[in-house]
Amino acid sequence: MNGEERQGIGRAWLLGASLISCISVVNVLTIRHDAPHFGTLAPAIWEGSSALVTVAIFMIPAAVALWTTRTAPRWWRALPVHLVAVVLYSMLHVAGFVALRKLAYWTLMDGPYEFGPLSSEFPYEFRKDLMAYGLASIIYYLSLRRSAREAVLAQTASAPASFDIRDGARLVRVPVSEILAVRSAGNYAEFLLADGRRPLMRSSLSALETQMVKHGFLRTHRSWLVNPARVTGLRPEGSGDYAVELGAVEVPLSRRFPQTLSALRG
Repeated sequence: MNGEERQGIGRAWLLGASLISCISVVNVLTIRHDAPHFGTLAPAIWEGSSALVTVAIFMIPAAVALWTTRTAPRWWRALPVHLVAVVLYSMLHVAGFVALRKLAYWTLMDGPYEFGPLSSEFPYEFRKDLMAYGLASIIYYLSLRRSAREAVLAQTASAPASFDIRDGARLVRVPVSEILAVRSAGNYAEFLLADGRRPLMRSSLSALETQMVKHGFLRTHRSWLVNPARVTGLRPEGSGDYAVELGAVEVPLSRRFPQTLSALRG
């Protein structure tokens, strides 16, 4: 398993173990209240043995959920796997808690533990195990899906943002950090890139502004958008106008955009 899968399995297992523990405590208290003649020790042995075995065999639905997440099988392929898994789950559960109860009774109680007729007791336990297996499978599957989504989001967040410039029939994909500025050129927008390239994209500057603002670009002039991360200096031009220095490139900053001047100074 990779790190995301281990995280998903571990998170689901802890949730399942917590639910099992709470249910076991509630069941013991319920039996103690409804049938006080049993005392506390016997119900604790019954519920505790079942809980311990369930926590151990929780890896069966985990394995099936992992396979399902990785391969995304169609239902007719997944169904036989689930049927085999739930039968194995129930057999191990019953055999495990019977063995633990016999050992606990032999050690702590006066008489031996009797499970009862297998023909009637196993179907009763199987019905409960079927529901427990189904719930566990759903928890594991959802947890694995969540871990996978978190991994994709983390990878996307860590990757440098890029922008696709459609220069005619050609697509130019560049990191946003390499775009110095964008200027209006009639029916086109010209991108000034750090490496000196100046690809054109058929679009108005106003239409592009909505996208570029998300990456921090600022309007400095009715014909210019600037990447503030690439600004190397500001030079007053008189009458409240400025020249924005982007290395060797200069871009006008109109006095009509005082909020941009404040942002660049700040």
